[in-house]
Amino acid sequence: MRSRWRSIPAALGLVLVASACGGGGEDGAARVEVFSWWTGGGEEAGLNALIERFEQDHPGVEFVNAAVAGGSGTNAQAVLEGRLQSQDPPDSFQGHAGAELQDYIEAGYLQPLDDFFDEQGLHEALPEQLVEQISYDGGVYSVPVNIHRSNVMWFNPSLLEEAGVEEPPQTLDELLDALEAVESETDAIPMAVGAQWTVDHLLESVLLGSLGTDSYNALWEPGADWDTPEVAEALAAFEEIMAYTQEESAAEDWQEATRRVSDGEAAFNIMGDWAAGYFDELGAVPGEDYDWAASPGTDGTYMWLSDSFTLPQGAPHEEQARAWLELVASQEGQDLFNPLKGSIPAREDADPANYADSPYLESALEEWQSGPELAGSFWHGVTVGNRWKNEIDTAVGLYLQNEDLDALNDALHAAAQSE
Repeated sequence: MRSRWRSIPAALGLVLVASACGGGGEDGAARVEVFSWWTGGGEEAGLNALIERFEQDHPGVEFVNAAVAGGSGTNAQAVLEGRLQSQDPPDSFQGHAGAELQDYIEAGYLQPLDDFFDEQGLHEALPEQLVEQISYDGGVYSVPVNIHRSNVMWFNPSLLEEAGVEEPPQTLDELLDALEAVESETDAIPMAVGAQWTVDHLLESVLLGSLGTDSYNALWEPGADWDTPEVAEALAAFEEIMAYTQEESAAEDWQEATRRVSDGEAAFNIMGDWAAGYFDELGAVPGEDYDWAASPGTDGTYMWLSDSFTLPQGAPHEEQARAWLELVASQEGQDLFNPLKGSIPAREDADPANYADSPYLESALEEWQSGPELAGSFWHGVTVGNRWKNEIDTAVGLYLQNEDLDALNDALHAAAQSE
């Protein structure tokens, strides 16, 4: 099955009209303004639970929820950039932990939080490898409130049975065999993808599954060598998998690709674990309409991403901002937020009872607390800054148009060498 993945040009030139929603109020007034893109679904419910607890703990402090809707954070980040450049920062803002914050750090927009980590005992509460991967030049600049997992393979059990696939594939070779069986024995799409970013998302799991954790992590060092037989082999596997995707994928986002699995239209989808929350919204039954496993070749490794909160330089109400960070860093705060958000806590001391209502979250937390190997998601801001990420996305977009695997490899290598 040859994929005819047609790239649809992104809508450029988005015009944002940012309201003057700065710190405001009298200087030093008891208030805190928190900026995020959590405006719907479980993420809004989780944020509201944190706000309610903050207001209970700090009854004299006005909480200003400065969330900006739309674009999976893109709109919010554009508004935020304007405010930071205008020296009008919120008291704290959401960002993905890791290299995505690099531009803010280098521009001097963020305060280091090393002392805060020491005061709150976060070096003991968070996995050491996690703290290492969110550090920049030896400093920590954000407080992780959750962990999402990128490398999850969602599948339809009935379709696998119909295709004669007895077990979820554990290696990339087994995945390719399963995709071929689905194509031969059913009318379903073997591997569902959505808009171009979901192909980037698929690529990172294939790289991890082919290279292994240490070699995958090494790819994101500045000047890393991507011109190797091992990377070429991984990209060849990626190309083979893409041959089993559906033609119309460029017009759909991740939700449509995920829905295809639970509706029996597609056998597999590689997507982050936020898909579990979406399955719940659809009323899909775990173990019947869908099931999950680690992406082939990645069992025992968490390809992670994390929502986190920062302390900007010049935060108008720093005392209250630190109180907010204390809440989101705490066991109590993370156990309030994450069951509603559909994620697990970054802390290792979470109470499993709070996650027992969700079969996925219960299993994810158990694995997280067992101490898996960690690999950062490049697409979701852990391992690369925006420039490198955009160059990878451009290379993938060109590949989807011309299907030139050598050109993709060359472009990925050039992007790493320019760091």
